[in-house]
Amino acid sequence: MAIEIKAPQFPESVEEGSIATWHKQVGEPVSRDELIVDIETDKTVLEVVAAEDGVLAEVTKQEGDVVSSQELIGKIKPGAVASPSEKHAEISSAPAVDSQTQAASAANPAAKKLAEENNIDLVSVTGTGKDGRILKEDVQNAIASTKATAPLTSAPQKSAVPALTGERVEKRVPMTRLRATIAKRLLDAQHNAAMLTTFNEVNMSPLMDLRKQYKDLFEKTHNGTRLGFMGFFVKAVAEALKRFPAVNASIDGNDIVYHGYYDVGVAVSTERGLVVPVLRDCDRMSIAEVEGGIKNYAVAAKDGKLAIEDMTGGTFTITNGGVFGSLLSTPILNPPQTAILGMHKIQERPMAVNGEVVIKPMMYLALSYDHRMIDGKDAVQFLVVIKDMLEGPARMLLDV
Repeated sequence: MAIEIKAPQFPESVEEGSIATWHKQVGEPVSRDELIVDIETDKTVLEVVAAEDGVLAEVTKQEGDVVSSQELIGKIKPGAVASPSEKHAEISSAPAVDSQTQAASAANPAAKKLAEENNIDLVSVTGTGKDGRILKEDVQNAIASTKATAPLTSAPQKSAVPALTGERVEKRVPMTRLRATIAKRLLDAQHNAAMLTTFNEVNMSPLMDLRKQYKDLFEKTHNGTRLGFMGFFVKAVAEALKRFPAVNASIDGNDIVYHGYYDVGVAVSTERGLVVPVLRDCDRMSIAEVEGGIKNYAVAAKDGKLAIEDMTGGTFTITNGGVFGSLLSTPILNPPQTAILGMHKIQERPMAVNGEVVIKPMMYLALSYDHRMIDGKDAVQFLVVIKDMLEGPARMLLDV
């Protein structure tokens, strides 16, 4: 009797998903707990594994198809690993698939995305991964090879019509589910909130000196966890949120919901888009725990293994455009939160100190907030508290 492969039970906040990648083809053997298919939702990628040893007997939902919770997407024929003759029989009974589709199914998501962006035919790419799977590096090598041979192509025939120089290629691809959700949420935030941004700047010298002095000891003491700046920012934000409860609140209809806990989301950029995993109870975490949590989330996000629970329920968000070189920006709210802090690039600038011009490593801070909920005075003072704590890190230890 065949074992049904079903989409997982989605949380209440997720209505549907779509098949991202089938890692097995009809007729191929599967092992218990082996990854069979990835399902992309508007928040993360969910992995579906085999319940028993056997052979993938049927696929009822192809890549790109929309699926709902617990919907049947395929079947496994339990038992021993299929023999070559059985495998051939299963494949021959399956619907015919062209070579391009077969090649695409043998490539991981990152490889497919890179190939689409560079107009690379996956049929011509040799996979070096397990079972011949096409990896991102294989596509990169194919791109390099294409560029190397491009000058060898013959020159175009002369025409009476002046030729346009360079390629004028257009490509239309549908938004990924995650990108479409990001677009909708950002647009809703601008339409539904009285959004305003206030700015300040922070002298990063104290934090940079502290990090330089203790980074080696910190990493050794905390099992390889590196000392960055985000740990200090998260702790400073948690303390500032305690002093200004409105910044840690949200609006639900005509009600204001004040949160008695401090769950800070830290925006992480991935190949699929921006995700915001949440650090819970940041006020109770040490700087080492914050840095370790961010590191774990970054690895999970890169591998597409963030759970939906990791990205829901935050009360405040921090985004760092400085890692990409941004000097100043106005971040957009992450609904239903009422404020978001933007960090930026550390830039040496001339500053007036005690009547003298001194070069200091400065960072602009931006706080975007919902003016319906937060008064301008509170927003400015909230940002000043963060500035004071970062310029005097001892304040976080002394609670002053």
